[in-house]
Amino acid sequence: MAAQGEYRRLEDPEEDSPPGEEELLLHVTEGLRDSWHHIKNLDSFFTKIYHYHQKNGFACMMLSDVFELVQFLFVVTFTTFLLCCVDYDILFANRPLNHSHAGGGVAPDRSKVTLPDAVLPAPQCAQSIRASGWIIFLLVMAAVFWLYRLVKVLCRLLSYWEIRAFYTRALGIPSEGLRDYSWQEVQARLISLQRRQQMCVHKRELTELDIYHRILRFQNYTVAMVNKSLLPLRFRLPLLGPVVFLTQGLKYNLELLLFRGPGALFQNKWSLRPQCKRAGARRELARRLARAMVALGVANLALCPCVLVWQLLYAFFSYAEGIKREPGSLGARRWSLYGRHYLRHFNELDHELRARLSRGYKPAAKYMNSFSSPLLAVLAKNIGFFAGSILAVLIVLTVYDEDVLTVQHILTAVTLLGLTVTLARSFIPDEHTAWCPQQLLQRVLAHVHYLPEHWHRTAGHAETRGEMAQLFQYKAVFILEELLSPIVTPLILIFALPPRALDIVDFFRNFTVEVVGVGDICSFAQLDVRNHGNPQWLSAGQTEASVYQQAENGKTELSLMHFAITNPRWQPPPPSELFLSQLKEKVQQDAAAAPPAHRVLAEGPLAASLLSDDSAAAAPDSVLASVLARPSLAAGALVSRERRFAQACSTASAAASVLATLPGWARGPSADSPGDRLLPGESLSRSALLCEVASAEMSLHAIYLHEVISYTSTYS
Repeated sequence: MAAQGEYRRLEDPEEDSPPGEEELLLHVTEGLRDSWHHIKNLDSFFTKIYHYHQKNGFACMMLSDVFELVQFLFVVTFTTFLLCCVDYDILFANRPLNHSHAGGGVAPDRSKVTLPDAVLPAPQCAQSIRASGWIIFLLVMAAVFWLYRLVKVLCRLLSYWEIRAFYTRALGIPSEGLRDYSWQEVQARLISLQRRQQMCVHKRELTELDIYHRILRFQNYTVAMVNKSLLPLRFRLPLLGPVVFLTQGLKYNLELLLFRGPGALFQNKWSLRPQCKRAGARRELARRLARAMVALGVANLALCPCVLVWQLLYAFFSYAEGIKREPGSLGARRWSLYGRHYLRHFNELDHELRARLSRGYKPAAKYMNSFSSPLLAVLAKNIGFFAGSILAVLIVLTVYDEDVLTVQHILTAVTLLGLTVTLARSFIPDEHTAWCPQQLLQRVLAHVHYLPEHWHRTAGHAETRGEMAQLFQYKAVFILEELLSPIVTPLILIFALPPRALDIVDFFRNFTVEVVGVGDICSFAQLDVRNHGNPQWLSAGQTEASVYQQAENGKTELSLMHFAITNPRWQPPPPSELFLSQLKEKVQQDAAAAPPAHRVLAEGPLAASLLSDDSAAAAPDSVLASVLARPSLAAGALVSRERRFAQACSTASAAASVLATLPGWARGPSADSPGDRLLPGESLSRSALLCEVASAEMSLHAIYLHEVISYTSTYS
C-alpha cells in the first residue's frame, strides 16, 4: 500500500508550555504533595485509576492476584501429583492389593480400594519425579514463570496501594464507599482536580477525551486496524471455508510487536519511534518489523510445547466439571475476541463495551437460534430417541437394584448417553416459536451498533448467519481456538503477518497525530469527521477524507455520537460539532413527517412483545421495542414507492420521532456544581438511570442511521 499521508502534530491553541512528557507529566502542588507527585507516565496513572475502580478497590484486586498465583501453583503441583504419585494399576484394580499388619500378617482383602491405597509413598513419588527429565524441565520453567508473576504482583500491589491513597486523599472517595461512585463521577472529580491543582503541566484543562486517549491509546490503534482489515485475521480453509482467528495469545504477541516489546513501533507508552514518522525510512523499518515478526514466531514455536500443555491443563480444570454438570454449556454463545474489536467504538472503555454487548446478547442468541437445519433436526430427534431409550432402561435398572452400578463402565455409559441426549436436543428447534430474522437482526443492531449493510437484505440467509457466528461464537469454538492458539499463532507470525509489515508501518505513520499534553495517538480516536468521515454516513460536504482515510462502516460517525452521548459535558471540535448539529436537524425534519412519539410508543406494545425479552423490560428497552416493531424503511418502500408514506410507517421515522423528544434526557447535573451535588447512593442511582437512557438514545441513533443509509443505497 502506498504512503498516502504524513505524521502530523496537533497544537493546542491554549497551550504555551513546551512538549516533553518524558521529563514531567504530572505535578501536584503543595496542597496534595504525596507519593504520587511528579508521575512521568500519565497513561499508566489513569489506567490504574480506571482499573482500581472497575475491580472494586484494593482488597478485591489483592485477593484476585493472590488467588491467581495460588491457582497456578495448584494446577502445577496437582498435575505433577497425578502424573508421578498415583499408582493407577491399583486405582483401576488391575493389580490385587494385599494389606499387611505391622506384625507381618496379612489383613483380609477389602472389596474396594481406597484413595490412600493408590497414592505412592513420598520417597517413591520423589524418585518418580527425578527419573523424568521432561517433568523436571517443565517444573523449572513453571517455577521461573511463577516467581516472575510473584514479583509483578508485588509491584502491582504497591502501586495500587498508592492509587488507593490518591482516591482517598485527592478525590475524596473512601475505599469502603467506592462502589457508590460511577466511573463518570470519578472522571468528573479528576477533571475538577486538574482545574484546582494543575496536575498535568502541559494542559490547563483536562477533558474527558484526554483521559480516554490515555487509557485507550493502544486499544484505539487495534480497533482501527481491525476496522481497516489490516491485520491478517481472516482465512479461507479447505472444508471449513472462511474463518476468523484471533485469540488472547495472538493478541498478546501483536501487542508485543507493535506497542510493548523491546523492538516495538512505540518507544514508550506515549511516543512513536522517530523512524516511524519519516516516510523515507518506511521500507527499512518494514524489513526490521518483518524480521521481528519471524523471530517472535520462532520463539512461540519453541515455547509451543510448554504453552500447549498449560492450555490443556487449564482448560481441563476450568471446564471439565461444568461440562459434566451441564453439557449444554458448550452450546452457549459468547462474543468472540474478534467480534469485540469489530464492534468496539473508538474511545470506548471496557465496561462500556461489556454493558453494550451484554444488552445485545439475548437478541443475538435469539437470532442465531432462529436458524435450524431440517436434516440435523431429523437426525437429532432419532439419535435422541435411541440414546434416551437406552438411558431410561439403565436408570430403571439402577433404581430397581443399585448393584447395577458395580457393573464395569455402567457409569461411563450413563454419562455418555446423557451427553448425547443433551446435545441432540440442542439441534431440535422449538416448534412453538415463530421468529422473524430481519427484526431480530434489527434488535441486535440496536445494541451492537455495527453490522454489514448487506445483512439487512440477507438477514434470513445461512451465509449471514455464518458471518454472524464469527462475531458471536459457540463457547466450544472459543475453547478449541484457545487450545489451538499455541500452534496456529507461530504460523501466523511467521507466514501471514510479515507480508503486511509495510502496510502496518504506513498505517502508524499516516494515522498517528501528536497532541500536545497527550502524546502520539491514533488519528481515528480524535473523532474527526473532516479527516476520517464517510460521505455515505451523512457527512457529505463535511469530510475531506479519501477512501483510504475513511473509517469503514461509519465507525467515525457512530463513535463520535457514542462519545458525545456518554460524555454530555464534552465539547467536540468544530467539524464534529457541525456534524452532530446537522444530524440533529435531519432527525427533526424526519420527525416532523412521522407520527408523534406518543403515538409510536402507544402503538408499539403488541408488536413489541414479540421482540422483548422474557423478563419485564425497563422503560428505555420498551422504547426500543416500540420502535423496532415498525417495518424497516426499505420494507416500507416496497409497499409504496411514495417516500412520504413509506417513511411514516418505518423504523427510521419512528426512531426520529422518539429522538426528537430526547434532547436533555442523557444530560446529567454538572459534577463540579456544588448546588447539584448528590449523596453517593443517589448519585449512583441517577447515574445508572442516565446510563440506561443514554444507551437507548445511542441505540435509536444507530437504528436511524443504518436505516437511512440502507434506504439511500438501495433506492438512490
